[in-house]
Formats: sequence, structure tokens, C-alpha cells
Amino acid sequence: MYRNILVPVAFDREHKPEAALQVARVLVAPGGRVTILHVMEEAPPYALSFIPEDYLFDLRQAIRAELDEMAAGFENGSAVLVEGHSGRTILHWAESEGVDCIVIASRRPGIEERVMGSTASWVVGRADCAVHVVR
Repeated sequence: MYRNILVPVAFDREHKPEAALQVARVLVAPGGRVTILHVMEEAPPYALSFIPEDYLFDLRQAIRAELDEMAAGFENGSAVLVEGHSGRTILHWAESEGVDCIVIASRRPGIEERVMGSTASWVVGRADCAVHVVR
């Protein structure tokens, strides 16, 4: 059982966080901490002029609400929303917070992931802690 679990979640059609959250429930030690993390990829500077300011604010608020709801399902759950490159940010956050296990959902890789690599494969290949991949 793990004392400090990180569950990175994505908000797209293909990622379903329920399975990863369920695995975290099984793996967390009594009194252990579970953090639900979402990394917002930074918009390229040229795109910012086309995005209304209130859209990004509203998007962050909606994501925070969803993360808070997920975290509420754990005794010591918390929600974190950060910006950056998904893989690098997940690993940096895990290292800085002393995470001993990352539970991450993955989809079946398509040609794009085989060429570029998915966030889950990035995390698995570089993490200093245990990583459980859920499909």
C-alpha cells in the first residue's frame, strides 16, 4: 500500500479516469494521501489572441470543480490544476511532493503515440516511483 498517490487525469473523450481512481482507492494505505492532478497544456502565444480571456478562466473553474469532485471520493484527497507539458509536469510534481506511486490511465496506442509517445509512456519511462498503468 502507498502513502502518497498521484492520479493524473486528462479531460478528453478517450481518457476515462474512473478506473485509475478505483485502483488508487485499492492501493492507498489507511490515512494515505491521494492527489488528483490535471496538467493544462500551455496555449502557444500566437493562439492566445484568438482565445477570449473569460474562456480560459471559465475552463479552469470547470476543471477545478471536476477535480474537486474526484478528490472528494478519498479520505485524504486533494485536487491540483497546473500548467505545463503533461509528462514533465507530472514527474516534476511527483518528485517535489514525495509521491510513492503514480496511477495513470492509458489508452491503446495509435500511430500518433507510437511516433511521438503518450503521456503514460513518458511517465513510465522516467518516473522514480512506482507507476501503475490502467487501461
